[in-house]
Amino acid sequence: MKLRFWGTRGSIPSPGISTVKYGGNTTCLELLLDDKSFVIFDAGTGIRRLGNSIIQNGLNGVIHLFLTHSHWDHIQGFPFFLPAYYEKVRIKIFGCPPVYNKLKEILTNQMESSYFPVNFHDLKATISFQTIDEIEHRIGTAKLSFIRNNHPGAAYGFRIIDNDKTIVFITDNELSDFQNCHHTKREQFIDFCQGADILIHDAQYLEDEMVETTGFGHSSYEQAFSLGVDANVKQLIFFHHEPDRSDDEINTILSHYQKKKDQLKISMKLDAAQEGLSYVI
Repeated sequence: MKLRFWGTRGSIPSPGISTVKYGGNTTCLELLLDDKSFVIFDAGTGIRRLGNSIIQNGLNGVIHLFLTHSHWDHIQGFPFFLPAYYEKVRIKIFGCPPVYNKLKEILTNQMESSYFPVNFHDLKATISFQTIDEIEHRIGTAKLSFIRNNHPGAAYGFRIIDNDKTIVFITDNELSDFQNCHHTKREQFIDFCQGADILIHDAQYLEDEMVETTGFGHSSYEQAFSLGVDANVKQLIFFHHEPDRSDDEINTILSHYQKKKDQLKISMKLDAAQEGLSYVI
């Protein structure tokens, strides 16, 4: 599998000189499976450049677009996704209930003339919507399963297994016991992430910031780090960066946790998601 980040930021795009390294676009990941099936997770502003790349390089087959949820920073790039304007392109959009229930309506509404000059129904690609409600979903040789995150309005994390390699993507998830958005216990996330080759997890806040942000549906670096350790993952990638967090600040935080894992003699690799960076497993 080949993974590439096109959008790593949370909440709102944050372009500027202080976010060049880790990126300022909101959530979008590309995953190329071993059989060349093409998968996208989320349609934040990062999907615009991904779409341009698809058109430039050509695409054979179907685009599988999985939406973790429908909050704006995860769908706002879709109207600028160039493949949607091409007649020969097929796009399958997937969501889990209850996210799926209003997914088509939400994507259609954000392209009404009050908000955008092109109507959803004028897109030339063949676009279909599909709910994921079975325990396991298959795309070619890969198996995909899901878990409900702790996030207001519902969101889902995904585990992809292809030829004995595993990637887990969990964004917009709070690993605390705050009652208002607590649907899944920490132990369940540990089981879900167990032994993953790569775990990409929400790490929007510092531990002291959680005093003010508990209930927002996001985790701290410390919570994500502890999950990675307890789930015995091979590599943890901090994700969904706070929009006001500069490259220098993320560098400092990453360095702190690199030192911590070395002191604890933990073999887990550690990184922070960077726009444009690719991983092959």
